[in-house]
Amino acid sequence: MKIRSKRYAAGAVLALVASLGLAGCGSDDSSTAGDSGGGGGGGDATTVTFLPKALGNPYFDTSDAGGKKAVDEFGGTYAEVGPDTIGPDTQVSFIDTAAQQGVNALVVSGNDPQALCDSLNAARDAGTKVVTFDSDVDPTCRDLFINQATAEGIAKVEVDMIAEQIGDSGEVAILSAAANATNQNAWIKIMEQELADNHPDIKLVDTVYGDDDDQTSFDKTAALLSDHPNLKGIISPTTVGIAAAARYLSTSDAKGKVALTGLGTPNQMRDYVEDGTVTEFALWNPGDLGYLAAYAAKALVDGDITGAEGDKFTAGELGDFEVGADATVLLGEPYRFNKDNIADFDF
Repeated sequence: MKIRSKRYAAGAVLALVASLGLAGCGSDDSSTAGDSGGGGGGGDATTVTFLPKALGNPYFDTSDAGGKKAVDEFGGTYAEVGPDTIGPDTQVSFIDTAAQQGVNALVVSGNDPQALCDSLNAARDAGTKVVTFDSDVDPTCRDLFINQATAEGIAKVEVDMIAEQIGDSGEVAILSAAANATNQNAWIKIMEQELADNHPDIKLVDTVYGDDDDQTSFDKTAALLSDHPNLKGIISPTTVGIAAAARYLSTSDAKGKVALTGLGTPNQMRDYVEDGTVTEFALWNPGDLGYLAAYAAKALVDGDITGAEGDKFTAGELGDFEVGADATVLLGEPYRFNKDNIADFDF
């Protein structure tokens, strides 16, 4: 996996400022569903619109900043749109608007594997290339999926970390995002099997959903500790969830007693690693993920690839990639962050 330190911090800040400012004003780089800035028309520049699960999420601030960097490199027109909250169909209106605006490519992190399909296929019929990233939809509803890492790799590294941190024995729980999230559910299913097959002394006692909302995830963490007084660890495969759980644990009696791991960004988790709340967590570089997704979208629009297995394209400074089975492109393997290396990264 290619993790690049101190590269997307400025872009992430700009993306956050842009996303927070969407309600109040227009922008050259971002627009809401009702804006005219989705990118249709306007010369030969490739128009690429990013649609995260929801605006204001630091993970997507960083991934979409990576997408904007790529679009700027190849001289395209970038936009970011999205709902304020996560729900199965909250992205539908944004997909419909992008199609009406005639954008060349739509890059989507799906909130639901099926609920978006009608709108995505209508957009494709209208000529828009559809690339999913981070969280896939049904493969029949998109042209290409940019996978951050294999589901098996993500699930295994999380189980390995919690097993190491609790001595491979005791009760654990999972704090996930939305109950319908394609990627979360795939990881959880594999984690359940991995625990059953290889960690017989670890018991998964609960799986709860924080809907990628900070306060909900914070409250779910408190409830887990109340409902399971013998809990030894929490796995949170969501950047919002793990940060909220760490915030709760850091000021509770459970600090240092209940292990927490999962998927997070270094900037979110740095303080909690330094104060001992969290020992280790994992992630890929979300900036690289958005960057790769944008270049893949460009390759589709230009006709360099079709999404067929074996297609090859170059993604700027990330180098060459090949399309695998089910029209999937793999970024790389998860990377573990801990007190020995977290200072080296800024995203």
